[in-house]
Amino acid sequence: MSAPPLSLDRPAGGDLLARRSRGRRRLLLLLVAAPAIAVVIVVTLLAGLIGAGVTGPAIGFGSLAFDPNSTAPITVNDPRLADLNQEQLHNAVKIIATGMQLATPPRAWIVALATASQESSLVNVDHGDRDSLGLFQQRPSQGWGTPVQIMDPAYATQQFLQRLLQVPHWQNLPLTVAAQTVQRSAFPNAYARWERRAAALVEDLVQSLPATGPINSTLVRTTITFARQQLGKPYLWGATGPDSFDCSGLTLRAWQAAGVLLPRTSREQWNAGQYLPVSRAQAGDLLFWAYDTGDPGTIHHVAIYLGNGTIVEAQQAGVPVQIRPFSFAEGGLMRYAVRVSPTH
Repeated sequence: MSAPPLSLDRPAGGDLLARRSRGRRRLLLLLVAAPAIAVVIVVTLLAGLIGAGVTGPAIGFGSLAFDPNSTAPITVNDPRLADLNQEQLHNAVKIIATGMQLATPPRAWIVALATASQESSLVNVDHGDRDSLGLFQQRPSQGWGTPVQIMDPAYATQQFLQRLLQVPHWQNLPLTVAAQTVQRSAFPNAYARWERRAAALVEDLVQSLPATGPINSTLVRTTITFARQQLGKPYLWGATGPDSFDCSGLTLRAWQAAGVLLPRTSREQWNAGQYLPVSRAQAGDLLFWAYDTGDPGTIHHVAIYLGNGTIVEAQQAGVPVQIRPFSFAEGGLMRYAVRVSPTH
């Protein structure tokens, strides 16, 4: 197995540490906030509806399925979740399932879970400040819906997520800013304390993410063809072609050749599509490496998966653009791949 990439999308030394610090302050925790701890989820698979406002069958996830209305016990082993009771865990499931039904990315589920943790401790309360109600303490007088609607977790989550998605660049905002823009709370900084637990809930409750949409084979073929045409060109940090590339410069130009404009850096490209378990990656999907695989804010490298255990990448100084053998067991590999979506 080839050694994993070293330092590819960021310079070494003090500047790297400064960038890591800035990245942490930006709280780009998009999917997970700490290394995963093995969990067991016991969910009885029942037929049902998500509820008023969002309808549909139980949501499927590989070998699991969430029926948001099930009362079957949920067991989690992560000590960060030990204080949550069954009511809170089931409400977390309802939030995640609604987010999946709306085809929102995992970052949205984390923002919603952290917000509900602060507003109601994940308890669907029928009271609050003035006329605030429910998981998100939404107010009928402020246009969130009727009291009956707001007390439905699926409806309340739908309303929160729809407004979150209207916030410009919400995925790149610190969680506190994204949540506050929607909620307008008197305590805007309070949401941050729940971010890691919200990420742990997503990690524990969703052992495999929902299947993404079909791959656009034409776009992928164009992307890979461009990347192959750059083989042998030198690596240069900050370069986006045409004569040299860094890692994200190569992925940027390759997808641009297919008519899809990605963000500039590897950490930003983590937001550029739908997440799926890395073991399910297919040709054209983006793979990422990080110093801390539990913190996307430490991502330092991105490559394009070619299938059949190979990737194309601009690896590091002294190594030209290359195709190399690849293993899903490589150190530093993020547990999720990103399937680029032109409309994501």
